Amino acid sequence: QVQPVESGGGSVQAGESLTLSCTISGYIDIGGCLGWFRQAPGKEREGVATIDSEGTILYGEFAKGRFTLSAAKSRTNMSLRMNNVKPEDTAMYYCAADTSRFECWGSVEFGYWGQGTQVTVSS
Repeated sequence: QVQPVESGGGSVQAGESLTLSCTISGYIDIGGCLGWFRQAPGKEREGVATIDSEGTILYGEFAKGRFTLSAAKSRTNMSLRMNNVKPEDTAMYYCAADTSRFECWGSVEFGYWGQGTQVTVSS
């Protein structure tokens, strides 16, 4: 059973940094898609960043220049470094995995999801 587990969320001040981590158990090393997503109260879930089997990383517009996705080659660990966070970054952040290898951003329906970790940014 593939199970992503997130950690590292918390409450921070605007302008600070935060690193989220994800450990993915039971994930066969096939280099599939990994991704970070978020959902704020009253809003739809949105993509933050994804990485495909060739290591290509794509970011949401709001994440470009501030957030950095890193993933182990084994695809069993992944992190999201969040710099210069803003109050609008407040959301539940989810780690997700899938056996698809490409077109991870916008085309893949990720099949494995973590429970999420809350990030709260105060001004």
